[in-house]
Amino acid sequence: MRFKSTYWFSLSLLLFFIHPLFANQVLSPNPTVTNPFVEVAPENVVAKDLPNNSGKVLQVSWNFPDTLPIMPRTIKIYRYEHDTISKHIADVTPNVKSFLDTSVMNGIPYRYSVQAEYPTGIVGGLISEPAIAKAEWFDRSKINLFVIALILVSFILGYIFYSEKGQRLFIRKIAGIQAIEEAVGRATEMGKPVLFVPGTQDMDNVQTIAGLTILSSVAKMTAKYETKLDVPVSRSITMSTGRETVHEAYLAAGRPDLYSDDIVHYITDEQFGFVAAIDGIMVRDRPAACIYMGAFFAESLILAETGNGIGAIQIAGTAMPTQLPFFVAACDYTLIGEELFAASAYLSGDKRSIASLKGQDMGKAFAIVLIAVTALFSTLSVITGNEFFTNISTFLLNLTISK
Repeated sequence: MRFKSTYWFSLSLLLFFIHPLFANQVLSPNPTVTNPFVEVAPENVVAKDLPNNSGKVLQVSWNFPDTLPIMPRTIKIYRYEHDTISKHIADVTPNVKSFLDTSVMNGIPYRYSVQAEYPTGIVGGLISEPAIAKAEWFDRSKINLFVIALILVSFILGYIFYSEKGQRLFIRKIAGIQAIEEAVGRATEMGKPVLFVPGTQDMDNVQTIAGLTILSSVAKMTAKYETKLDVPVSRSITMSTGRETVHEAYLAAGRPDLYSDDIVHYITDEQFGFVAAIDGIMVRDRPAACIYMGAFFAESLILAETGNGIGAIQIAGTAMPTQLPFFVAACDYTLIGEELFAASAYLSGDKRSIASLKGQDMGKAFAIVLIAVTALFSTLSVITGNEFFTNISTFLLNLTISK
């Protein structure tokens, strides 16, 4: 009896102490449950115009808390025009925090809403303040290019004023240009024509313009020496421009009676048909001088090899890097790259043209010096870590490199 009394007493005491714990868990009508998967909406939605551009673009930005309970599947961006019309314009990944809208018009206010799509639904909907895209007059991020352009223009204007005072400017002699008169003289002595090909492109190509400028000087020589000139072209507008150029050259030489429209004649726009026709002219007429000045492509080697085969003196000039090796290998003289454009000023003898050429050369020299100085200070900055060298290096880099 004593054992049973002790047993029931102990059990009653145990139930007395654990009863409140069970009561709180079972009988509580509203237990507090923390949901770890809370959908978070995008915050701080801001739309703004980007500076230093021509407009027609707005930047929309937003952010999320540093830690997200659950990542959204995608971010949806909506645009509101005139505060009433909503348009879905893009979906971006959750790690993106900004978007450039390039489909807007200048002068119109736009609002944006950024919403997050979760597996359970879409949250968000805050609308940004209105933003208006506008064009800027100046791109301040490229002020360095403006400074460099001012320096280049200063060199050119300085040399023009210098030449106007009667000062003679020195221009390095280019062998290919000096040889043009020799080639025309050789054709005159042999009683054979001069063949001039101003490239295969139209007048929208600057190399064709340079070639026709050189043609003017060649035409004056052929008019002076009464030598036949043959100019086949592959574009109709080039033909019209070439005829006017040759006509003016013959007038300037005092021999308009020698001019004929047949001097400059159109063949075909087709590349290899044009080359085949010129090769036929070379083989039949056997010109003593072949001059190629302008833009050339795969036809360059065909022309040069045919001219070399008939024993003509050949002078070529082009700014096409892929065709220069063929001209160098097969022609007697070759104007390389910018020499083609310098030849027109050199042959014309015009003071302003020569002064402009000289000013451009000085601008290139200034650019070379500026790059060398920038490289020097950048190297010293890395080696020494000196703040003075670092500041100068940063300034020069900002001046020479466009952002």
